Parts: sequence; structure tokens; C-alpha cells
Amino acid sequence: MTTSQHQSLSLKAFLNLPPTQPESEYINGQIIQKPMPKARHSRLQTKLLQAINVVAEDAQLAYGFSELRCTFGDRSLVPDIAVFYWERIVLDASGEPVDDVQQAPDWVIEILSPQQSPNRVAGKLLHCLQYESQMGWLVDPGDRSILVFQPQREPILYEGSTPLPQLANLPLTLTCDRIFGWLQMTPPNH
Repeated sequence: MTTSQHQSLSLKAFLNLPPTQPESEYINGQIIQKPMPKARHSRLQTKLLQAINVVAEDAQLAYGFSELRCTFGDRSLVPDIAVFYWERIVLDASGEPVDDVQQAPDWVIEILSPQQSPNRVAGKLLHCLQYESQMGWLVDPGDRSILVFQPQREPILYEGSTPLPQLANLPLTLTCDRIFGWLQMTPPNH
């Protein structure tokens, strides 16, 4: 993660800057560029999105977006996965989602990269909870654990086969074993 020295830059000025690759976020008056995703990060992000959207989209329960900029509470964040209940997705007159999201996701999932500070990423999740997110996951591929954040509760560390909490009404059962099992790409007999 690299931090820009534009300490006096306003959120409005940040939002007018050209996009970066990878994306940059605006946190506490600083521009922080996210690390470039690597293979394990990308695989987990894709598989989690698929698992969520396969049970949520057709039933119009929720939808998970990849790398969606969400601006709220004087910050502009780009979670790895931002899940919104269907009724909270803001649509334009033609029924398409608006590009500029001005609210916190209902469920925020961040997948820790080796270059990221776990505390900084946890701080992003806590910020989202302050602005009505119902859940945050900090997925750590390094130790195969997921730290779950929920409003008014202590964070809980999950490992193994214990079912993970997720948004209410989603017919989805995920465990750390299942999620991190997605990293294995060789057939079981090899």
C-alpha cells in the first residue's frame, strides 16, 4: 500500500482525480493505493462473488460487486467485495445500477494481501460498520482464517469447518475450510 502525501486534498478533489490501477482509496485525508491483487487473492474474490451471487441474484435478495467504489462518511473506499441487499441498490430511470455509490455496503469483504496492514484493513471494516454495514469479513489467506465484524459485537475469528455468519436471508453456508479449499486447483487424486 502506498500513501500519497496530499494531506490537504479534499474528498471532492480526490473524486475528481483520474482513476488509478490498482484503485486508490481516500481515508482520513490521505490517498492510499490498494495493492495489485495476486493469484490467490483474485481466486478467492472470484469464488466468493460467485457463491454469493448464485444464491442471491436471481432471487433478488442481494448482489455482490467486485471492486466497487463506495463513498460515505468522508471516505471513499473500494472493498474487494461489496454486497448490497437488492432493495438498497440504487437504480437509475432505466433500471441500471448508478455508478456513484454513496452508501456503505451491507456486507464488506476484504481479502488481505501480504503488503497490506491488517489493522488498516480492519479499520476500513469498522468504518463501514459505523455507517450501517451489517457485516465485515477480513479474509486472511496466510493463516486460513476469517475475522468477522458485526455491529455492537466483538470481532470473532473463524477457522476450520464452523459456519460463518453472513447476511440474513441468504441461503448460503460458507466455512473457512470451503473458502480456502477453493485455492486448491489440482484434482484430489493428484
